[in-house]
Amino acid sequence: MTEVLTEPRSIRIKGRSFLAVVLSPDLPVDNWLERLDNLASRSAGFFLGRPVVLDVADLAITRDELKQLIAELANRNVSIMGLEGARPSMVERGMPPILKGGRPVSDVEVPKAEQSSDAAAPAAGEGKAEAGADTAESPETNAKSAEADEAAVPALPTVITSPTARSVVHSLVLHEPVRSGQSVIFTEGDVTVIGSVASGAEIIAGGSIHIYGALRGRAMAGSVGNTTARIFCRKMEAELLAIDGIYKMAEDMDPELLGKPVQMWLDGETIKAEKMA
Repeated sequence: MTEVLTEPRSIRIKGRSFLAVVLSPDLPVDNWLERLDNLASRSAGFFLGRPVVLDVADLAITRDELKQLIAELANRNVSIMGLEGARPSMVERGMPPILKGGRPVSDVEVPKAEQSSDAAAPAAGEGKAEAGADTAESPETNAKSAEADEAAVPALPTVITSPTARSVVHSLVLHEPVRSGQSVIFTEGDVTVIGSVASGAEIIAGGSIHIYGALRGRAMAGSVGNTTARIFCRKMEAELLAIDGIYKMAEDMDPELLGKPVQMWLDGETIKAEKMA
């Protein structure tokens, strides 16, 4: 019998950094879950496929209550990848692990300037940028064209985490509409959309958000703790708005602002809004 010797292969262990959503419940938990349900009902699929960390540092609950909370979140399709601020005695086998050393998103390294030209190329599997990136059309003309395209082209369930048009460090400019099911995440700075954001789509920016067409989906500015970020849109029909984690639902908006050009900013713990000329 011939013995075949194979050279042992090493195990490759790599490090990865992911952007996670952190939920910080408050007491009473039932009331907090009601508010979460209210958010989910107006933003379907918001937590679907997202890594979520549960911060219980300021939550005075027992291990059984924590298990019940995790189960309630699972019933809402919110999968908890880890716990922050939990005592070791609160965690048992089968529960999410305790995470430590989490860093704010603002600590993420910003790409170097020379990399911006490479980043401008469409990612694999994503659509190519519109040829109109260098045209002389006005934002108004582009916005109307984008709305027409939005209705004619079927939505694709795409997550866009790199530019599909011209990009400069601290700024991302999209020369095409953001369709339902698409998610644009750009934590390095501002996001500008020369077109509309459809219902069911979302824009998440580390800085401000500028939309030259209709905003019908979700816009979340200042996602890295930027309290000075603002949201600007030519036509306000948003499902959900957020600045630095402070949310505002569609029905909370002044009806006089609907369909109007609007700018929004954060004043303490409140989102303010006014019409633009």
